[in-house]
Amino acid sequence: MFCPTCKTIDLENALLNDVEVDFCPQCLGTWFEVDEFDLAKNKKDQNLAWLDIDLWQDAKKLSLACDQKSCPLCEVPLYLVDYGKSKIQVDVCNLCGSLWLDRGEFAKIIDYLKKEKNQQILKHYAKNLLVEGAEMFWGPEDFASEVKDFAVILKMLNYKFGVQHPKIAELIKALPK
Repeated sequence: MFCPTCKTIDLENALLNDVEVDFCPQCLGTWFEVDEFDLAKNKKDQNLAWLDIDLWQDAKKLSLACDQKSCPLCEVPLYLVDYGKSKIQVDVCNLCGSLWLDRGEFAKIIDYLKKEKNQQILKHYAKNLLVEGAEMFWGPEDFASEVKDFAVILKMLNYKFGVQHPKIAELIKALPK
C-alpha cells in the first residue's frame, strides 16, 4: 500500500498501543483500517473507551471535503472530516471506513478526547449514564464492551462525587458494610 500523502512511499507495519497499523516512514502519517483506531485509542487510555466519536453521525453538522489523498485499499478519494467538535480534520474512506491521520494527529485527538471526557462527565453525567446504560442492550458494540463502558462512567462519577463532596464521601466510606 502506498502512503496517501506521499503517493510513492510504501506504508510499513508498526505497533501503536499494541495495535498493528500502517505508517509512512517519510511523512509519519498513520493508516488505521476499520476498528484499529478505536482499539489504539482505548488501549492508550481505557477511560476513553466509552467516548466514541461517530464521524458520520449528524449529517447537519457534518463538514466534509474531498481531499487530494486516495485510500490505499480502495483507491478512491479520501474525505476530510471534522473529528467531533475539535479543529482536527481526519481523512476517511467512505467505502472501507479506514482512517488516515497525519503526523501528530493521533496525540491531538487523544488530548481532545481527554478534555471532552472531562466536560461530558462534569456537565452531562446523568445523560451519559443513561445513554451508556441503554447501549448495554441496544448499543453498536457487543454486550461485554458496553458493560465495560458503563463501568467506566460509574467509576468516573464516583471520583467526581468524591471531589465535589468530600465530606459526604467520607461519611459513606465510614458506613458499616
